Amino acid sequence: MTVTAARTRTREPDQACAEAVDLARAAVVAIVGPDQVGRHLEVIAEGERVVTHLFASEDPAYAGWRWAVTVVRAPRSKLVTVSETVLLPGPFSLLAPPWVPWHDRLRPGDLGVGDLLPAPPDDERLVPLVTLEGDDAVIDWSHEDEDPAEPAELAAGRSRVLSAIGRESASERWYASEHGPRTALAHAAPAQCVSCGFFVPLSGELGRLFGACANAYAPDDGGVVSADHGCGAHSESVGWQASARPLSPVIDELGYDFVDLPGVSVEETVFEPLSD
Repeated sequence: MTVTAARTRTREPDQACAEAVDLARAAVVAIVGPDQVGRHLEVIAEGERVVTHLFASEDPAYAGWRWAVTVVRAPRSKLVTVSETVLLPGPFSLLAPPWVPWHDRLRPGDLGVGDLLPAPPDDERLVPLVTLEGDDAVIDWSHEDEDPAEPAELAAGRSRVLSAIGRESASERWYASEHGPRTALAHAAPAQCVSCGFFVPLSGELGRLFGACANAYAPDDGGVVSADHGCGAHSESVGWQASARPLSPVIDELGYDFVDLPGVSVEETVFEPLSD
């Protein structure tokens, strides 16, 4: 079998269309005016008897952009006509950042009063409550020494619960946050939260590592903290009380001050040594 390499021919612009620079410029000028159209930049062969002329844009709001005017010619015809005109960005144009859908742009803390953020039906962080097998089983988030409650009791109006992915994602996020063990507050704490009386462990699988702080004076009050987190408001921390004994006054027995007394001059003042 003989293999023949396919020949590729460089597409050359149609001569009549390539020479229609004035026609292409007039088409743009008729739309935006002569002040918006700059010098002719390039001719691009789009196809057989189809050519695009590029003109620089003089609009200050579109620096680096180019007017693209496509002209065509019918077979066996010398008449060139305008097909379309459009403003396109050039290689060095200032462009807007790529569009990001709203649900991908949303960040923690963006939700405000009155805003609604329903979880999508295919949210991998949630599973139906009736799931009883695998890593997403309801029994996974019940204590091992307790019987799992009935689905109706667990649901309490919910149709979905956290999946294994949801629990793992929350654990990683909480552990790496300022409520985890790697903060300066935790390093300076006298002990960890797991030994604090104000530490309320979460139920289920998350309770193995996380709990809520119930100390009104702690910086994490009402928030979820890791068991190896800590702060200075630990229930077993002991603070040194300042002594209530008044300090003895310090008497300077070496120095002295001149005091003006009525009728007594400095020369007449006699200084006597202090007795012990």
